[in-house]
Amino acid sequence: MERKQNYLKDLIYILIGNLIVACGVSFFVLPNNILTGGVSGVAVALEPLIHIDPVWMINGLTIGLYLLGALLLGKTFALKSLVSAICYPVFITLTSYISSLLEPGTFIMEEYLAAIYSGLIMGVGVGLVFRVNASTGGMDIPALILHKYAKIPSGDAVMIIDCLTVLLGVYTYGLSAALVGVFSVFVSGQAINKTVMLGSQSAKNVLIVSEKWEEIRDYLLNKMERGVTVLNATGAYTKSNRPVLMCVISTKQYPLFEKDVMCFDPKAFIIVQDVHEVRGYGFTFEDEDLQ
Repeated sequence: MERKQNYLKDLIYILIGNLIVACGVSFFVLPNNILTGGVSGVAVALEPLIHIDPVWMINGLTIGLYLLGALLLGKTFALKSLVSAICYPVFITLTSYISSLLEPGTFIMEEYLAAIYSGLIMGVGVGLVFRVNASTGGMDIPALILHKYAKIPSGDAVMIIDCLTVLLGVYTYGLSAALVGVFSVFVSGQAINKTVMLGSQSAKNVLIVSEKWEEIRDYLLNKMERGVTVLNATGAYTKSNRPVLMCVISTKQYPLFEKDVMCFDPKAFIIVQDVHEVRGYGFTFEDEDLQ
């Protein structure tokens, strides 16, 4: 039952995400010829050269790149992205038709405004689909391939692919239009990262090596009210045993933590790692949630 609910939730995310992306393309990218990323950017860049309707070009590229993604990203991805491969062309065709019914010039605006709106809207849509490890199809499939094999964050991978896509438009639309497209790509990448991480708790994982580890441990437990794990470690050079404290603290607590630890032991060795999601006591639920 729970698995069916998860599949239904994933399906809703995929459908809503694809619809949002289609709206961004049909209402902002195509009317204003924004050289954004994705198959829509490729369609805009190539339309003056090959004179194929951008909507048909988008649909053809979406299906072709889906087949590539199914080959390189696995069966689970292929099954989830199959929905996008079917519904995205339908949504693009539908929203483009709706746009054509409206008064001409309804969505025509300054290029930089169109770049911001399209970047935000499409970024949110793509981010929703990425949250369930699926794809809207098109050029975010090469981005997910980069993410999987090169370990590049998904939003950054999208920006890389999209910037390469924007460069295609330099020849047909000029450098100025390409720069507007790069701006749209940047906005979209930021929106993707924010959407993917929406609802998660950013934090810092700290490792502390200190002669005064007991005082620091008590400080973390009692004053900062954070759990602490004591790890037994052996120095490779000295071959001596020394405890290492591991603690996850919220990002906003870190400046105070660093200041106080340095007061306890100015020679303390601290390793800090960014943590993008934390679940558990002190982060996603409090004392009353346990009662």
